[in-house]
Amino acid sequence: MHIVITRPKEDSLYQIENLIKLGHIVTHLPVIKIEKLETQKIDLLNYQAIIFTSSNAIKFMNIEKFNSKIKCFCVGKTTEFTARQAGFINTHTSEGTVDSLIELIIRTLDNKSGKLLYLSSEFISKDLDKDLISAGYAVDRVSNYTSLPVEEIDKKTLDFFEKKPPDVIFIYSSKSAKNLFNLINKYSLLNVVTQSNLMCISVKVLSVLKQIKWKKVFVFSPGEEEFLLNKIR
Repeated sequence: MHIVITRPKEDSLYQIENLIKLGHIVTHLPVIKIEKLETQKIDLLNYQAIIFTSSNAIKFMNIEKFNSKIKCFCVGKTTEFTARQAGFINTHTSEGTVDSLIELIIRTLDNKSGKLLYLSSEFISKDLDKDLISAGYAVDRVSNYTSLPVEEIDKKTLDFFEKKPPDVIFIYSSKSAKNLFNLINKYSLLNVVTQSNLMCISVKVLSVLKQIKWKKVFVFSPGEEEFLLNKIR
């Protein structure tokens, strides 16, 4: 199958590699781009744990005193892999959703043992820090990157879409969905994507693209992607 992955490179390398190994044709079409935000230096010795919901937050860390043994909570395997590459050795990963990450933290950490540091995007789909604060934790959230829309698709990709329309397009956020919708309209790709199955990470994300007539639409949880691909073969 021809599969389109729309996440930034840092968040999709493992997924793309795995899909290619399974024999699929993969087009990487990021619909958002990531930019660093300036932050103050952070002393990890002030925290009992650090939380990442994206590899980008790890990439743009501004750490004054690093602590490799600090408990490091990651939203999924790709983020955990990046954290370990950055030097964290005490890593814990959830099933790939923010909700499961919150549950893991609550099961694992004593809310009286010290503050948590949450490094995140400027824009987040769920207030992980507020949920943890409601559960009795002290949390510092620092936004160290932001996302901007990608406004161009290169001619080589457009020509390939005309020649071989995508069988599947994966979307992982509402912002990505909005940007994809704008690109589809800008490049008159409605004829192409009506031949595609749309895979969205939530009903909220799906609602942004519902007005397009897709071949089929699916809502999935992280980790279910390959299972859904088998359903549309």
